[in-house]
Amino acid sequence: MRTHTTHLPGVLIIEPRVFNDERGFFKESFNAARYQAVAGIESAFVQDNQSYSKGSVLRGLHFQRTKPQGKLISVTRGAIFDVVVDINPGSSTFGQYVGLELSQDNHKQLWVAPGYAHGFCVLSDKADINYKCTDYYQPDDEGGLAWDCPRLAINWPIQNPVLSAKDRSHPGLEQFLLP
Repeated sequence: MRTHTTHLPGVLIIEPRVFNDERGFFKESFNAARYQAVAGIESAFVQDNQSYSKGSVLRGLHFQRTKPQGKLISVTRGAIFDVVVDINPGSSTFGQYVGLELSQDNHKQLWVAPGYAHGFCVLSDKADINYKCTDYYQPDDEGGLAWDCPRLAINWPIQNPVLSAKDRSHPGLEQFLLP
């Protein structure tokens, strides 16, 4: 397995070792000891989530306000453009983002340390996304950030995304600058 740091502290791109042959492939998608030794991920995962989305769906940008979740994200079918945004006003990378393609073909995973906003858009006709989370989802603690916030200037690779009503109504980055 290989890891690549990003310019956001605690956000890593992970490339598991994949064994391919004429039958298909095998990969170890998580091993606590290896992920701790190689990637420094020491958090225990307490919840696994799976998401299915159709093409051009955009989900996000989501976060937990007081009980942030670390997430290990992977795609088992299709392809997504995954985005992580630094929402900590005290951080030197506040308002910056990392965006990359995760797919069934590239096998990449994204480790998102607790405290970031996260979202994705579907690049394929459909996609299955898996999240390993370090804390439980708390509906009354969730927050959102506008996917199209001009201060973020995210270069989403789809036109006219399909959004939930909730994701259409999130405020911009300025919500983190208010007292």
